[in-house]
Amino acid sequence: MHTDSNLCKKATSLPLLIAMAVLASLAFAVQASSQQTITYNAPGAGTAAWQGAIGVGIAPNGTVTGWYLDAQLAAHGFLRTPDGQFTSFDAPGAGSGPGPCPISNPLCGSQGTHPFGINPKGVITGPYVDASDVFHGFVRTPDGKIASFDAPGAGTNPRQGTWFGDINPPGAIAGFYKDANYVAHGLLRTPEGEFILFDAPGAGTGGGQGTFPQFFSCLNPDGTITGFYLDGDNVYHGFVRHPDGSFTTFDAPNAGYGEGQGTLPYSINRDGETTGQYFDASNLSHGFVRRQQGSFTTIDAPGAAQGTIPEGNNAQGQVEGQYVDSNGDNHGFVFDRNGKLLTFNATGAGTGAGQGTIPMTNNAEGMISGYYLDGANVYHGFLRMPH
Repeated sequence: MHTDSNLCKKATSLPLLIAMAVLASLAFAVQASSQQTITYNAPGAGTAAWQGAIGVGIAPNGTVTGWYLDAQLAAHGFLRTPDGQFTSFDAPGAGSGPGPCPISNPLCGSQGTHPFGINPKGVITGPYVDASDVFHGFVRTPDGKIASFDAPGAGTNPRQGTWFGDINPPGAIAGFYKDANYVAHGLLRTPEGEFILFDAPGAGTGGGQGTFPQFFSCLNPDGTITGFYLDGDNVYHGFVRHPDGSFTTFDAPNAGYGEGQGTLPYSINRDGETTGQYFDASNLSHGFVRRQQGSFTTIDAPGAAQGTIPEGNNAQGQVEGQYVDSNGDNHGFVFDRNGKLLTFNATGAGTGAGQGTIPMTNNAEGMISGYYLDGANVYHGFLRMPH
């Protein structure tokens, strides 16, 4: 194990990046999508409010992983194959209670098993939450064997510990851990099992601050990682950690610099393009794509009165995510490199505040994995097909 937090001297200057950034203005071609969306419910999933299935990671062949919340609000991992067959699994040591987070926030962490990433070989990773509300990383191999991991320095109190997020084709894993002071630090677990720990230049050192390689698709095939860091003033900034351990830090043009504002990258593709959201000075969320050379495109979905939130981008440069309308209802969108934006809603999605369609990740073939919240606040998984 080694750390590379001393590599700040290699970081690209933030003012220089902002000066170099080019804000592209595109005329969006917008239309509703008629492409097929498959919806599903995992066996064992609860059917009351805040229960049900959460689809997250997706492999190239359309295999989906995620978790379902049972009648006790505990999370269980699942694997759904392209023919619709389910396998349920639990990491050894996973708790069986509702966990430390509000029940209306399924990504925060009920006790139990939360798969996030799956690679082409079918290896699955994510965090699990034990009966003491401590987080641990796990890896599940295609033969069903599950191993547990804790990053060196990870705290052992409630809402501390290790979050595994994304896994790339060679088997490297990115994520973060929270130490005994609730400060977040980035991690990379190599295919050989070595932990590399890192802090983005400028990351704060107070509780809740630090470095956050985001879940789902923050790691590309060559080992480049994206994410955000929260500085000492509680402002978000984006970063890219390169395979040699050096950093590029950046802020989206028009991102605010007040508390809780700033730039939050979530995904990086094989070409080094990052996508995510930024909050402006009015606290409104906008989507962005940052090209590898530093230029930016802003994404604002029509009707996004309460914000646009890209979640993932694939090898073709397609960005998927959600936008929130004036009623607080969530809708899915797909945005391509030509500026075309398609909107879609999963069949059965609710139309009340906080309900609707929430895409999470996409693969190179254009399939999108996600979930929707129906009118009774029950979760259901969906898979949107490209044709």
